[in-house]
Amino acid sequence: MRLASLAIILALTATPALADDAALNTLIIDYQAFSLGEDPILASSQGDRPSLSRLPDPSLEADVARFQRLKELQKQLAAIAPSELSAEGELNREFLHWTLERRLQRLAFDEARMPFSSDDGFDGTMSYLASSTQMRTFSDGQAWIDRLNAVPAYYRAEIDNARRGVKTGFTQPRATSEQVLARAKAQAAAPLDSDPMLAPLDRLPASIPQEERDALRDEALGIVRDKIRPAQAQFVTFLETEYLPASRPELGARTLPGGERYYAWLVQDHTTTKLTPDQIHQNGLDEVARIRGEMDGVIAESGFKGDFAAFQAFLRSDPQFYATSREELLEKASEIAKRIDDQLPGWFATLPRLTYGVRPVPADLEADYTTGRYFPGNPRLGIAGGYMVNTYKLDQRGLYELPALTLHEAVPGHHLQIALGQEAQGVPMFRREADVSAFIEGWGLYAEKLGGEMGIYRNAYERFGRLSYEMWRACRLVADTGVHWQGWTLDQARACFTDNTALSPLNIEVELARYVSWPGQALAYKTGEMKIVALREKARAELGDKFDIRRFHDAVLLHGPMPLDMLERRIDAWIATEKAG
Repeated sequence: MRLASLAIILALTATPALADDAALNTLIIDYQAFSLGEDPILASSQGDRPSLSRLPDPSLEADVARFQRLKELQKQLAAIAPSELSAEGELNREFLHWTLERRLQRLAFDEARMPFSSDDGFDGTMSYLASSTQMRTFSDGQAWIDRLNAVPAYYRAEIDNARRGVKTGFTQPRATSEQVLARAKAQAAAPLDSDPMLAPLDRLPASIPQEERDALRDEALGIVRDKIRPAQAQFVTFLETEYLPASRPELGARTLPGGERYYAWLVQDHTTTKLTPDQIHQNGLDEVARIRGEMDGVIAESGFKGDFAAFQAFLRSDPQFYATSREELLEKASEIAKRIDDQLPGWFATLPRLTYGVRPVPADLEADYTTGRYFPGNPRLGIAGGYMVNTYKLDQRGLYELPALTLHEAVPGHHLQIALGQEAQGVPMFRREADVSAFIEGWGLYAEKLGGEMGIYRNAYERFGRLSYEMWRACRLVADTGVHWQGWTLDQARACFTDNTALSPLNIEVELARYVSWPGQALAYKTGEMKIVALREKARAELGDKFDIRRFHDAVLLHGPMPLDMLERRIDAWIATEKAG
């Protein structure tokens, strides 16, 4: 396994030098060097140019080596006493302990046996990289060629992982496998000339001679035709002949081998709490009841004459609530984004330098993709963040939901939070890049609520759309635990969304498929948002006139994402400092 260049590692892993933190800082550098070396996608996103030519090694052999190295690092960390560290060092140590334990648990469960879900998987890796890879030099083009050449081996390793899942009964439900098969067939049969994997080479600058650009594209086309298409075809054959027949008939993760222990861990991992599936389920039921009362109030405010079901039908069918072209939907999303930008300085003391764009979800992904998503940018490489709007099936994209979607995915949601984390000073890379769903998605949902205070929702329909989105996340608590813990059918899970939200039928089905194939992740949003709201109310109550919303947001965001218990201790310390100031 080739390591990222030492100079890059040292630059990226720099931690404030404190005498009593020296041993910990050295260990952090070692851990981050290991992470960059074994993940070329992460390394290249951090500016390591040699890594642009490689893909990760997802093989079982590589996972065994990862497990051993992580155990060594964990043992070294245990030898560092928290009492000997600075306050920042204690936070770094606790976060590194959580990170190592989390990675070891994932490897122990051998999650690699299930390398795809309804809307994501190894088969989409190159499409994502194609949309986010910059081409500035001829060497960049050559590196992309090398990455294309690495795709067949990457596919073989992931198919081997899935085959191990078949042998051990650790598979996706049949409905998910059928979706993945349809996606794989479409990829394998796509026209060569418009394949997304060729797109980066079309972005090579004009300063490179045309004949050199043409030569790179021709070489890439040959690789896609002669190497990648056969690999994609082999994936289709594997799914048809081996995976689909072995796919489990039940939906719930609890029915997997060791599934009860696995799902209970997933709940705690994605929420970063000690809550049980039953406690999460009850939280969801309580939130559904509370939000439904607010929704009834907004319907009355709108002047609509009819019951809840009639109002839902009105929103789902009236043409005034739908764009008539893909361009119109993107333009409306862009206008909302700029109105939010206009309000940000009044609510945030610190804003990121990195900008973001409003873009359509790639055409090869859109059919089974969620309503919107955020693609992180990269301030080091000069790549803006991407607020991705799904422009597929416009009659399923209610405009009354668009402000909430924009607040969540763009600003002050994911873009603002992630970009501030990327730009954080004095925070080691492993914390800046941490995937803490409860914090990240909880912040996104909090941003939707904050949009009401910022004046972004202009009428009762948009306010109802915001509540519909909050209800959507509350129903996730109910449906995810219902399916994966209580053995619910899809109809039982669907009922919460159809009875209580204004989500379109297509969005509901796409979301349900996602929850079934990615157990536990959907629990992060509402759990994280509830904690952030509770901490804000605690700070407001204790600080009184000293409470400053802009400074509170800085306290939450400027040290990067973190588990919710660590966030609570951080805000408690901030409250004490504000009181003393």
